[in-house]
Order: sequence, then C-alpha cells, then structure tokens
Amino acid sequence: MRRSPQLRGTNAGPHAEGAPNVRVRQPVPARHARQGPAPTVVQALRRSVKSEVRMVPGVITVDGRRVRFAVSDNVAEHGPGGPGTPPVWAVNIHGFFAGGGVYWRESARLAEALGWRVVNPSLPGFGGSDPLPWDNLSMAAVSEQITAVCDHVGAGPAVLLGHSMGGAVAVQYAAGHPERTLGIIYRDGVGTPAWRKRSGPITAVMAPFLPDVAAFADLLFSVAIDFPDLFMGRAYSTLRAVLPDVRRNVRAFGRTIPVGGLLTAVDQRDLVREIVERGQIPFLPLWGIFDRIAHWATADEVERSTGVEVLWVPGGHSWMLARPQGQGDVLRVMERGRRFVDQVEERWRELHGTAAGEPGSHRAGSSQAPARPVRVVS
Repeated sequence: MRRSPQLRGTNAGPHAEGAPNVRVRQPVPARHARQGPAPTVVQALRRSVKSEVRMVPGVITVDGRRVRFAVSDNVAEHGPGGPGTPPVWAVNIHGFFAGGGVYWRESARLAEALGWRVVNPSLPGFGGSDPLPWDNLSMAAVSEQITAVCDHVGAGPAVLLGHSMGGAVAVQYAAGHPERTLGIIYRDGVGTPAWRKRSGPITAVMAPFLPDVAAFADLLFSVAIDFPDLFMGRAYSTLRAVLPDVRRNVRAFGRTIPVGGLLTAVDQRDLVREIVERGQIPFLPLWGIFDRIAHWATADEVERSTGVEVLWVPGGHSWMLARPQGQGDVLRVMERGRRFVDQVEERWRELHGTAAGEPGSHRAGSSQAPARPVRVVS
C-alpha cells in the first residue's frame, strides 16, 4: 500500500489549521443506501487487491508522550443525513503485539466500502506510541488515548472495532463514553476470562508437572498454529502491513509486558452485559472459526454474558489481517451485518438530532426503521 507523507506535530489532524493537503474524494451516495446487489466475484477480488482510500499517518503528543495514529483520507464523506452532515466515524483498535499500522489495509477498504471515516490509533507501548507509566496503567487509561486521537482528527461519535486486546479497550471506552460510541464490533476479544483457561494436549501433558507453565505453553502453541492463517490471502501485502509495527513492538517489548499482565486480570463480563442491556449501543461479536487463542469457550462466554449470538467468520484469531476486505463484506452483505449498520445509522441520527424521515436522509420515505432496543441478535 502506498503511504502518504507522515503528518507530525499537534496540527497533524486533517481538520487542524495548517494541515497538509490531502486528496478530496467525492462521496458515493449509494454507499449509505446499500440497496444495490452484492458485489460480483470480480468486483470483490478487485477491492481485495487495492483500495482507492489511503490511511494518512500522524503523530501527536499527549501528556508528553508520543501517540501514533492514521486516519482515512476520504474527507468528503457525509453521514446518513445527506450532504453536509458529519460522516460516520470508526475507530479500529488493534490487538496485543500489533499496532494501528497493521490494520491499515482493512481500514482503507472499510472506509471505501461504507463511506465511513476510519481512525487507527496505536495504543500506548505499541506501534511506536510511547507507553504509559507503570503506576498509571489501567484499561481506562489505555482507552483514554482514543479520546485524544479522536479529538485531534475531529472525529464525532464512532463505531469501535476492537480486535483481541482491542475488544477489551473498546468495551472500556464505550462504558466511559457512551455518548461518543455508535456501536461495538467485538472481534475475537479477550475482555472476558475464559481465554485464559487453556485446554488441549499440551496442557494435559504439562499440567501435572508444570502447572504454571502449561497454560502459557498452550497459548504460545495456539499463536504458532494461528500464524499460517495470515498467509491465506496476499501474503506479501500482509507481511508489509504487519512487519513495521511488529519491529517496533519487539524493540519495546519490555515496556509492554505490564499491558499483558493487565489483560490476564481483566474481566468485563458485567461491563459488557450492562452496555448491551441498556439497549443504546449496538453490539456485534465476530469470531474466527479456527481461533485457538481466544478459543470457542471465550465466544460462548460472550454469548452467555450478553445474550447476543456470536457471528462466526472464516479464519483464525487474526482473520481480518489476511482478509482485509472481510469486515466490509460482513457489514454490506450478511444480514446481521446490514442490520448492525442500520442500527449504527439510527444511533447516529439520535446523537446528531436527525430524524430518520427528514429530507436528505437515505431512509426518507422508508417504513423500515430499525426496531429498539438496538442490540444485535440473530
């Protein structure tokens, strides 16, 4: 993927005074309507190879720490209310030992497919962002970095796409900032404790002799067997996307270990249940069918905690990295994905004070308004 020149300093956001010029793309109104046919095989393959939208990187300073991010350059997009209304924003929150750059390909395709503006923050200690002080490390402190980045780029309420560790960060952010959250896409998340309970042949063999090591060994084995899934798509492009942030994370590994410790203690079952039961924020859990890192028991735990059925997709724990068009296809083609987008747009109107039937809304004249509560169910 071609990368734009990096934007630096406190004026790096596309809405900030003095920001460099970026290409202005004319929005496609049909993106919001989504009433056309599903993409043909040729169209889907073309979209999977290259996106017309680019992610523009930037750096800001928060409390003396460097925070890296990227934002999609489709600056002319508008919201469901029609031209002149704020766009739907999304924040793509990465997993452990990754960074915002790892998900650039996916975010660019998502922005192009749905007409959303997408932000990829690199959380503290990852992807070149400076870590938080150990005495100030908490899930709430980590999630607040999203607020700083969103404020900088001028993002309004956003859909939170949280993968793995990012799922826990998304839930924490939504709990603290419901007025800034349009919806949660919880992807193979580790915000609930079941993933830490390892089972399998390695655990069975090692547990009687090395119980403290057995679970960690099984986790490493799960990562190893999940790794080949990254090469199921365009392996070279995947490696180009993954390696820069991985190299940064290797150099900073000693400073990210406390975040790993934080994840081994987090339990958000009550928190995510409360968010869903309020019926305000749409919640869509997605899981790779071959995921052994956040294994099936974790998905089952999320289902039982929220009452929302998990939607299973092809791939392993990091299915979206090898298949960067996959998330957009879920939201545009699959019934539950389309329903989730409808609910996101309804919440967008609620937060922006735009009624579904007002002129300029793509739902004008439609009698198919989403039902409440907005919780996504099968």
